[in-house]
Amino acid sequence: MKKTIEVVSERNHIYRQRVELDGFDDLFVDVPEAYGGEGTAPDPHDYFDLSLGACKAITSKMYARRKKWPLTGISVTVNRDDSQERHGTYRLDVAMTFHGIEDPEQRARLEEISHKCPIHRLMTTSTVEVTTRTVERTAEA
Repeated sequence: MKKTIEVVSERNHIYRQRVELDGFDDLFVDVPEAYGGEGTAPDPHDYFDLSLGACKAITSKMYARRKKWPLTGISVTVNRDDSQERHGTYRLDVAMTFHGIEDPEQRARLEEISHKCPIHRLMTTSTVEVTTRTVERTAEA
């Protein structure tokens, strides 16, 4: 499946970008003030990290629903350690709480299932190829 995401610089902002994605027009990306941005939106690393947490929660919830387990909600905390990113290591520590699940075996199974979410697998087992090119924009009508 192919998907197109448009990222457009916001006028009157330093680095803020507006993201256009399948009808979602209220997504923005910015840079923290410490790096010269305005800090008006999550930065690209935040979106990377939150995609993992959200995918793990969704995958676990789908599994629990299919099994008819008494899961009432999921809380996920993602902690980032990017201190070694420049050396090729980016660490994410994910803590998950499965509300309504008292059985330790069910909790362990939900954690195990969360490792199979598409984003976890993409981040840990896939080769991602990025092609970047410059294109000429046609005049706006």
